[in-house]
Amino acid sequence: MKKYKKIVLAGGTGQIGTALIKHFKGLTDKIIILSRGAEKQVDNLQYLNWDGKNVGPWAKEIEDADILFNLAGKNVNCRYTEKNKKEIFDSRTDSIKVLAKAIANCKQVPKLWMQSASATIYRHSEDRPMSEKDLEIGDGFSVDVCKKWEKTFWEETEQFKDMRKVILRTSLVLGKKEGVFPRLKNLTLLGLGGKQGSGKQWVSWIHEQDVVGLSEWIADHNEINGIINCTAPVPVKNTEFMKAFQNAYKMPIGLPSPKWLLELGAFVIGTETELILKSRWVLPTKLLISGFKFQYPEINSAVNQIVEE
Repeated sequence: MKKYKKIVLAGGTGQIGTALIKHFKGLTDKIIILSRGAEKQVDNLQYLNWDGKNVGPWAKEIEDADILFNLAGKNVNCRYTEKNKKEIFDSRTDSIKVLAKAIANCKQVPKLWMQSASATIYRHSEDRPMSEKDLEIGDGFSVDVCKKWEKTFWEETEQFKDMRKVILRTSLVLGKKEGVFPRLKNLTLLGLGGKQGSGKQWVSWIHEQDVVGLSEWIADHNEINGIINCTAPVPVKNTEFMKAFQNAYKMPIGLPSPKWLLELGAFVIGTETELILKSRWVLPTKLLISGFKFQYPEINSAVNQIVEE
């Protein structure tokens, strides 16, 4: 007998979704993945098409799910043009609204809705860490996205009194095949993996295996709800973060990237320097208090494991 009957992953084909599928596949009778791709059935995985805006045939699968993960949202690794800004906002809020519409038609609502969010909601912080209770919200476009994202979630789910709700404020996720890790690997192997900007900015990060581990932990502990910082317990300065890559790949050279060079590079590859230069000093206080044990609490062990994988 499997641990869960049904898990639904909305926007479940990205880095975190792929890791969750791999982790939960053997624990669950059926996993429903809502994506923009073709519909197909692979073992106990059922891929259903959705556009993230409109209720469709997929909606009936929300009924009585053990966990509903919503990971939908346009990648913020882009230039903040007006078009991209609108898509970043809309892709996050529309997916929440349409899932809430589907739940409103359920006889049995999902037991738990775990909503993806971002730890970038906190202010640029080099002076003190941010926890779920001792915190300061920042300002600027990225923070505005985070605030609207979370506000929409609480407004749309307020009606579902019997459903547990968790927002995961997720930091930089490290995994071998997707996300930031391959990019940092390439920089390191080119000898360009030195500090970025001043190197003094804090980096809050998490190994993707700890993302899936804490997701299962939260699902199994009914007392956990509300906002959760999804980040490793030992954040590091950017200099130390990049040094972990140099050490893991045995690269003795790591040329630094000054701010002006980062701004030029970001323009060329179509992204923003905020993703690198903002100091994110975030602690997973609620998870630690709950008793969750991280597999990879420190950056060197996390990077080494991914390199050796």
